[in-house]
Amino acid sequence: MKAIEVKVFDNDLEKAMRILKKKIQNDGLFKRLKLKKSYEKPSEYRRRKEREAVRRQRIAASRAKRYR
Repeated sequence: MKAIEVKVFDNDLEKAMRILKKKIQNDGLFKRLKLKKSYEKPSEYRRRKEREAVRRQRIAASRAKRYR
């Protein structure tokens, strides 16, 4: 687990909280917490993993297509 830290400048807590929330969201912490909240059947787990893999492949293909 990596540490997430945000520096606060000029006591601007609102901006620091927005930055922290964005970093946590990009890290996937919210998604992991939501998944751990309740039991996930093995078949649902496999289906979700397959969907995520397809999504990653689709994103990688669109990025590769963009840089040709």
